[in-house]
Amino acid sequence: MVVEPLVVALLLMAALMHASWNAILKSDQSDRMATFGVIMTTGMVMGLVAVPFLPWIEPAAWKYLAASVAIHVLYYTFLLKAYSYGDLSHTYPIARGLGPLLVALVSGRFIGEHLRPQDILGVLLLSFGLIALAMPLRNVVPRPGSRHGLATLFAVLTGFTIAAYIIADGLGVRSAGPTFQHRLSYIAWLCVVEGPWLLALAIVLRPGTVWKHLRRTWWRGAIGGVIANVGYGIAIYALVLGPMAHVAALRETSVLFGALMGTLLLGEPFGARRVAAAAVIVVGLVLMNGPQLI
Repeated sequence: MVVEPLVVALLLMAALMHASWNAILKSDQSDRMATFGVIMTTGMVMGLVAVPFLPWIEPAAWKYLAASVAIHVLYYTFLLKAYSYGDLSHTYPIARGLGPLLVALVSGRFIGEHLRPQDILGVLLLSFGLIALAMPLRNVVPRPGSRHGLATLFAVLTGFTIAAYIIADGLGVRSAGPTFQHRLSYIAWLCVVEGPWLLALAIVLRPGTVWKHLRRTWWRGAIGGVIANVGYGIAIYALVLGPMAHVAALRETSVLFGALMGTLLLGEPFGARRVAAAAVIVVGLVLMNGPQLI
């Protein structure tokens, strides 16, 4: 089963949106946690506006929603750490590329979606591209505990949480109910439940600086929040329409958008090898989602 062309187009839009809000977050040099908190709180507001007009989700879906929220908390933690130590063009492709790789490896055992031969080839291309991206740009081996090594470690941990929440949300939205409105309700409730915690934590840790930061740059997080939550809503709904590994893979073409934004907009070093590695990752991801070839 391969997703329909309209869903492919929507997922490519979601991929661009995901890379965009990550670039907004990474470019914030004053208080990244507070900005991330505003991004998530914006999603909560959007969810609260929607839920009164939507049906309740089925009871079976709530356990997946709860699991997703817990996993997302870990995801936020690891993502912020990765961005504090490394460049967007280094950490983003590793984290986003590893997620669908792990989903593909476990999807047969846990959700009965088995790999085709070309999917296996896509996994191999992903692995090669990730190794190339994880290597430092210069011909030196990073020391244990160096910023490059820590950035890579937290990017890998982020990738594991991405795979986990894709599976949780895929199972959750599929069990939310039979109608389009039930699935929208799952997405809206996810935004509501996971929304406020990161901003609350930032306020508790440093109230004075957070409020000062929010007065100056609240709009950055609000814009990022609209982009992030609409994009993830599209991605969650697409998990109903196609195999999880394929949907996750196509969405993670965002690695190329992220790499280009990190280099062209944020002035991060990239180099010809990372360009080639990012292209290999995208080829692997697209091959996993393409029609039968092998």
